[in-house]
Amino acid sequence: MDGKEMLRVEQLNKSFGDLNVLKGVDLTVNESDVVVLIGASGSGKSTLLRCLNFLELKNSGRIIVEGEQVEPKTHDLNKVREKVGMVFQHFNLFPHKTVLGNVIEAPIQVKGIDKKEAMEEGKALLNKVGLGDKYDVYPSKLSGGQKQRVAIARALAMKPDIMLFDEPTSALDPELVGEVLTTMKELAQDGMTMVVVTHEMGFAREVADYVLYMHEGQIVEYGHPSEIFDNPKEERTRAFLNSVL
Repeated sequence: MDGKEMLRVEQLNKSFGDLNVLKGVDLTVNESDVVVLIGASGSGKSTLLRCLNFLELKNSGRIIVEGEQVEPKTHDLNKVREKVGMVFQHFNLFPHKTVLGNVIEAPIQVKGIDKKEAMEEGKALLNKVGLGDKYDVYPSKLSGGQKQRVAIARALAMKPDIMLFDEPTSALDPELVGEVLTTMKELAQDGMTMVVVTHEMGFAREVADYVLYMHEGQIVEYGHPSEIFDNPKEERTRAFLNSVL
């Protein structure tokens, strides 16, 4: 993997009670990489993502963000999260705020950006995700795909260096999935560093630089999409792909 290292995980372990969800995960993500995590439900993909954003705290191992090892006890996690944006399965928009209000909330409250500047940038981001005509609309009036694109714009408003996507299309009706994936493809083309958990194998094949197959809390196999999809080395990877493709 070439380029500047953005994110590195070494021997990451995470348990919930007696359940070991992550078992010694190693991962390196370089600048402008699009890394897609695939695997069955319960394989640890979303937990890994939540650990990368410190929404879940690891039991052991190291998480290094842009060359700095992050320890929750000694680091301001909000500062780390400014670098590492996240888009969730469910959009988590504020229902009482307009689309633009949702996008500008964090830059103003967290970063202290001037409201006028935040509004200009927010409108530009909404144009970017194809919602330039929806500034003043409330989330209840949007389709699921539109809500998710607002959520992407909201994450981008913090100017993160890395974007995490946790199954961003799995809560959407099938006909709305494409518009969100298109937005994500455009981000990838712009050079955004991305780690994506998804069941959309077409997206993984087309957009990913690297695909990682997770099984029972471990990364079983990783490589370029053509390697993973056309010539998987591991029997477990083959079995999984046969079940979904």
